[in-house]
Amino acid sequence: MGESMTWVQAIVLGVVQGLTEFLPVSSSGHLRIVSGVFFGDDAGASFTAVTQLGTEAAVLVYFARDIFRIVAAWFRGLADSARRDLDYKMGWYVIIATIPIGILGFLFKDQIRTGARNLWLIATMLIVFAVVIAAAEHFGRKQRPIEQLTTRDGLLMGAAQCLSLIPGVSRSGATSSAGLFAGLTREAAVRFSFLLAIPAVTASGLFSLPDAFEPAGEGLNASGSQLLVATVVAFVIGFASIAWLLKFVANHSLYWFVGYRIVLGFVVLGLLAGGVVSAT
Repeated sequence: MGESMTWVQAIVLGVVQGLTEFLPVSSSGHLRIVSGVFFGDDAGASFTAVTQLGTEAAVLVYFARDIFRIVAAWFRGLADSARRDLDYKMGWYVIIATIPIGILGFLFKDQIRTGARNLWLIATMLIVFAVVIAAAEHFGRKQRPIEQLTTRDGLLMGAAQCLSLIPGVSRSGATSSAGLFAGLTREAAVRFSFLLAIPAVTASGLFSLPDAFEPAGEGLNASGSQLLVATVVAFVIGFASIAWLLKFVANHSLYWFVGYRIVLGFVVLGLLAGGVVSAT
């Protein structure tokens, strides 16, 4: 059994989750790095998944109007084929794009919670996927707005979302990059990336609730009240970071995050090589 988590650790990790969930820098990778480097232990995959419910709630609140409109249009379109507009199609795109990660997440849940949380892997993926994001930014035509989204875009971004099961990749980084490669504008890719995350992250968090409240593995064990506070902190900071990111990508490229990922990846590799921090 691992050690009990302190309140400071719970709050710090909630802040990290809120800050990094929507940026293309990997929130699960950051939680693993911060808990390993500063607290000498792993916060655990279940803690990560449950605090993601906080950031996911932030998406639900931030995009409440969009979500309500899409859901209503989807049901309307099912009942009446003459009313199948863009929002109806968007509902289908989110459903189609969620199927791959649902299947893979369920099949590989044990590997995700154990071997995939190795810091050598996370640091390497931070660097490798930074190159992918840079390529998407460089080669993407960035011409198509969200109104021109297609089933193919949904499938492509849904397949890319599966890569986020590997800590260090980044869900928003993977899906946004796929959108850019498909020719979507930066804002369109990021906006659909947010909508796409809702079913997968919510399901993952709810699925992990029993494990988080009854931790059986190694790592830091959070109490129910600590989990709740960390999740609320993640919600508040996550809400602010959504607004900031949407504004940021309208005027700036993703190269800023590429540089950050590469620097962080090499710093962690250096700490591992020097024996300063343990990989597991």
